Amino acid sequence: MAIRHIALFSWNSEATPERVAEIEGALSRLPGLIPALRGYSFGPDLGISEGNFDFAVVADVDDADGFAAYRDHPDHQAVLGLVKPLLAARAAVQFVLPESD
Repeated sequence: MAIRHIALFSWNSEATPERVAEIEGALSRLPGLIPALRGYSFGPDLGISEGNFDFAVVADVDDADGFAAYRDHPDHQAVLGLVKPLLAARAAVQFVLPESD
């Protein structure tokens, strides 16, 4: 039962391009540091539709234990330490991925 986690961020006025780039650099290192991650992607909204969040992170893991391992991993928590001061809003969801043949 693979799980996909999606986190959406809206940045506050303190989210400069340099600070967001620092977050992107930290996020890019997580797949090599957290064995539970099976797929990982992130990036800024393209601005195609109004009202979207500013940034998204997508993490795929094998199961609920894998999600907990990712969520609670010290390196992930360190990235959250960079993200949280820049948040105006956050939304997240986890759902089961359909089985592939």
